[in-house]
Amino acid sequence: MTNHPDPLGGRAADEGTALPSSADRDGIACVWMRGGTSKGAYFLAADLPADPAARDDLLLRVMGSPDPRQLDGIGGATSLTSKVAVVSPSERPGIDVDYLFLQLGVDQPTVSDRQNCGNILAGVGQFAVESGLVPASGESCSVRIHLVNSDSTATATFPVRDGRPVYDGDTSIDGVPGTAAPVTLAFEDTAGSATSGLFPTGKVRDTVEGIEITCVDNGMPVVVTEAASFGLTGYESPAELAADTALAERVDRLRRAAAELMGMGDVAESSVPKTILLAPARDGGRVCTRSFIPVRPHTSLGVFAAISAVTAMTTPGAVGHDIAAAWPADLRRVDVEHPSGHLLVDIDLDHSVRPPLVRSAGVVRTARKLFAGKVFPRA
Repeated sequence: MTNHPDPLGGRAADEGTALPSSADRDGIACVWMRGGTSKGAYFLAADLPADPAARDDLLLRVMGSPDPRQLDGIGGATSLTSKVAVVSPSERPGIDVDYLFLQLGVDQPTVSDRQNCGNILAGVGQFAVESGLVPASGESCSVRIHLVNSDSTATATFPVRDGRPVYDGDTSIDGVPGTAAPVTLAFEDTAGSATSGLFPTGKVRDTVEGIEITCVDNGMPVVVTEAASFGLTGYESPAELAADTALAERVDRLRRAAAELMGMGDVAESSVPKTILLAPARDGGRVCTRSFIPVRPHTSLGVFAAISAVTAMTTPGAVGHDIAAAWPADLRRVDVEHPSGHLLVDIDLDHSVRPPLVRSAGVVRTARKLFAGKVFPRA
């Protein structure tokens, strides 16, 4: 069901040895937050079992999985609202906290740590301050975060007041109603997050199932191809895509075959690699996208998926480079269209070397605390 590294560098083994037998009765401390265009449960590692199997069993019962409605748990019956952040103090020099992301299945009892989530990441810094792991003063706080899933680093910067995060503000992101305080995410060491490198097949273009693809991993393994390769315009709504069962089967065959080329093995039970379809922009952006998690159409677009797709597009010879060729040569902020609106991706690549060197990548997100208290797992 799971494929886990030592998720928190040994820390959970010291602090979260075993869940007390009374936990189901007394509940577990939890903060439910919206991060970007996702929602998830944020936990301190010390409050969860150290054993990954016991932890995953608990989290599935917390979310109410497996059940397509997640009726007996706090999950929201979609992959975007069935997510978990496990946070602990970091023992790494220059790092404040360690963050392990877990993607829980909705109608399947699966828990995956094989990918990052940049949206849930948008709330990790605030959670760390709220939990007393990181002190905050002044008007702004920057939290250095170790992304356990990919062994990389991100810095989250957000406003604070009187030592606590500020959630209200005038920043809007597409896919989320209203406005909130901005969270700037700057990423480091994202190339080869779950594979051997930025282009894990050793090529910038491959052919799988008769379709031209680019396999790229700049924070998340992604299969990039053109919507036209599937006989699509790339402007279909998620509902229209979801109604096409044959499309889901084709996307799954493609990503599973691509995963083998990427050295990821059998990904039948994994949510990665993601698949992104490209089409020319039509709403003032630079490119239009449709993505799948892993075969269900995404209603918006994941942060790392967007960064990986733009990385491919800006690389000569890769799928989508013909679209990017018309962009200004010094363009670093790319406006990516998705079903819910736009996502701005900041990326700086050094193309003087092969494969390209990722100098920096980042996005602006928002986050908001929805509730804090105790959650009671299903028995």
